[in-house]
Amino acid sequence: APIHSALTLLGQGDVDDETFRVARGVMQEQIEHMVRLVDDLLDVSRIMQGKIELRREVSDLAQVIARAIEASQPTIDAHQQTLSVTMPSRPIYADVDKVRLTQVVTNLLNNAAKYSEPGGRICLELESDEKAVVLRVRDTGIGIAPDMLPHIFDLFTQADRSLDRAEGGLGVGLSLVRRLVEMHGGDVSAVSDPQKKGSQFTVRLPAAVAPPPPAPAAVAPVSVPSRRVLIVDDQVGQAQILAKLLTRFWQHDVVTANDGPLALEVAEQHRPEVIFLDIGIPGMSGYEIVRKLRAMSQFVETFIVALTGYGHDEDRLRSKEAGFDLHLVKPPSVAMLQEVFLNPKLNQPA
Repeated sequence: APIHSALTLLGQGDVDDETFRVARGVMQEQIEHMVRLVDDLLDVSRIMQGKIELRREVSDLAQVIARAIEASQPTIDAHQQTLSVTMPSRPIYADVDKVRLTQVVTNLLNNAAKYSEPGGRICLELESDEKAVVLRVRDTGIGIAPDMLPHIFDLFTQADRSLDRAEGGLGVGLSLVRRLVEMHGGDVSAVSDPQKKGSQFTVRLPAAVAPPPPAPAAVAPVSVPSRRVLIVDDQVGQAQILAKLLTRFWQHDVVTANDGPLALEVAEQHRPEVIFLDIGIPGMSGYEIVRKLRAMSQFVETFIVALTGYGHDEDRLRSKEAGFDLHLVKPPSVAMLQEVFLNPKLNQPA
């Protein structure tokens, strides 16, 4: 409906800049929302057809939680809510697909934000013993009616379908959570007391012992031509570390940017030969940035590398379709960075 209204508005002839900006913003926001809904539906479909294969490894769950919080924080902030996190000081390990478990935790946090009032509180807790890892997400929201509680993880079920729940979605997220957790050999449950307000979701997974530390690999980077490089990442620390690596092992001329508009401005000024571009940038995603760059004649042939925490085949295909030359999973190793600058496209004779 908002997209239809925006298009109707834009079709009325002369439209001033402010109206165009508002209409474009509405359409962009709604399209991104529809993409998330369709992605969830596709994931459920793939799971039910047995087409998702977990890429499991023994992992420190602090990394998973950090990624999930990073993904959910904009939603929590938009609702003016407070998130508190309680975890042991020691690492907690489980044999998981980090991308899929991040999806589980993100869905639980977003669900808590969606069904809590502005100013509400969300608590995430992680604990473990020798046999199990337990993750809890509690909120101070509207709660779940007793008659709905047994069905809360069923497909297309929502705890509240009233007209004022404008962010209701399709009722897919919790079904996806249950299926992914069960694929990991765990279980998920929910408790709620609507009279006292709030709900608690509990995920239990088999615990794992810490993996042995990897043997240090000898790094002997080969010499590569010095290049002008732009790094775009909203995480300032990650951008700085990558810049240090590129100047530590090679003599590249490196600049950084931490959001989409600044990235486009710096790119025009610096004229980089190589761009490392994070995909998950709030406001203007890496997909949108690379499309804008490719639309400029001076960046049609620029070597642009996607940096992301997601490395499944569909993620690589999506980045290729958007206009990226290469897809790297964070954090890139020195060997991976070296291959970037040895890539045949970057070293074609002028």
